[in-house]
Amino acid sequence: MTVIRLPDGSERRYEHPVTVGEIAASIGPGLARAALAGRVNGKLMDTSSRIETDSDLAIITEKDAEGLEIIRHSSAHLLAHAVKELFPEAQVTIGPVIEDGFYYDFSYKRPFTPEDLAAIEKRMAEISTRNLKIERKVWERSEAINFFKNQGEHYKAQIIEAIPGDEDVSLYSQGNFTDLCRGPHVPATSRLKVFKLMKLAGAYWRGDSHNEMLQRIYGTAWTRKEDQDTYLRRLEEAEKRDHRKLGKQLDLFHIQEEAPGMVFWHPNGWIIWQQVEQYMREVFRDNGYLEIRTPSVLDKGLWERSGHWENFRENMFVTYSEEREFAVKPMNCPGHVQVFKQGLKSYRDLPLRLAEFGSCHRNEPSGALHGIMRVRAFTQDDAHIF
Repeated sequence: MTVIRLPDGSERRYEHPVTVGEIAASIGPGLARAALAGRVNGKLMDTSSRIETDSDLAIITEKDAEGLEIIRHSSAHLLAHAVKELFPEAQVTIGPVIEDGFYYDFSYKRPFTPEDLAAIEKRMAEISTRNLKIERKVWERSEAINFFKNQGEHYKAQIIEAIPGDEDVSLYSQGNFTDLCRGPHVPATSRLKVFKLMKLAGAYWRGDSHNEMLQRIYGTAWTRKEDQDTYLRRLEEAEKRDHRKLGKQLDLFHIQEEAPGMVFWHPNGWIIWQQVEQYMREVFRDNGYLEIRTPSVLDKGLWERSGHWENFRENMFVTYSEEREFAVKPMNCPGHVQVFKQGLKSYRDLPLRLAEFGSCHRNEPSGALHGIMRVRAFTQDDAHIF
């Protein structure tokens, strides 16, 4: 006898082990049609998952936040399936859920085009109509590695090799497409109806610039077309107000390839900058802060003592002079400490509030740069209280 406890406090008893889907069907045909997954003892599981012991169960539908996330996760796999059908030589890597959608990274011999994106989205819709059953199986680790290597999917083999030994290696199949994934997924591809591919971008494998640059396809997915339309309208309105577009239209600033992530401020933009800075100076003054200025380039030894060299070195610009190694400051903290250290201090001097409009530089990955929102050179209105 298997006892299943439902969220309303009721219990259902079954003479044998039972799947999440079978429990939903026993409650009612409407719930069976709506079920996307189940939360079994707090863990999300597929509708095909078999429950063999007394358990707490909540049926997940598209009305639940987890349901929307499962739809987006499954849509990422639908995207990979479509890419493999249209571009068999492409290798699939990872495809997680993100805010408002999903993405999937691919290794392919040539860049995808907007026309490719349209064809992929069309194929996704066609695969959805096939109503392919999505099935989960646990594989032996070596068997799964060999399977993907034989398919030419070397990135998937690498991912499996990195999975801890105490974790299952689970693969999901829909039609002739099989992918590595923890799951859960929707029961069938027909449950994926509202989606749209949004854009292409580059992304290094495992986020390491020494690795291959992959092609990332972003998409969005929803439970209702009305929700997707609202989201797309919101993006359209935000695009009209994109600061990069306004910066050009109002002649405020520009960024060019010779100085990636570093801003050229035009007279109109610099007037705004100065107004903001003068206002902030008044706020500093009114709150007892003393403004200082510290060097932008400091010896490597100081960064070693501060811990930045060990923990932040890859994000620092370095330079050499007279056989000494220097770094352009990524933050102001060590410089402020040097000011505090000069001369004796009495307890009457404290607290000492030091503020700076510090010119900082950080070697951010080029793929992360975004207008003046994510840059390599910036002024940090920084303060330290001693």
